[in-house]
Amino acid sequence: MFMGVTFNYFVINALVTTEAFLILKSFWIIPIPFIMHGIGYFACLREPRIFDLWITKVSKCPRVRNYKRWGCNSYSA
Repeated sequence: MFMGVTFNYFVINALVTTEAFLILKSFWIIPIPFIMHGIGYFACLREPRIFDLWITKVSKCPRVRNYKRWGCNSYSA
């Protein structure tokens, strides 16, 4: 944990903010990392590894062809 969020989330927040600042070339982007950090902090209060679990779910459980019919995914083998 770093400043109340997982290290992975902190790094992703820093990368997204840096890229947005470099692309938009505006100082209006400065409050965005604090807002993103606040959202991540409150999400990590209940489950500290929520972002790690979400990344694992997305990488191990891709959409299947009949997702629209059944409304669910299945694990990849």
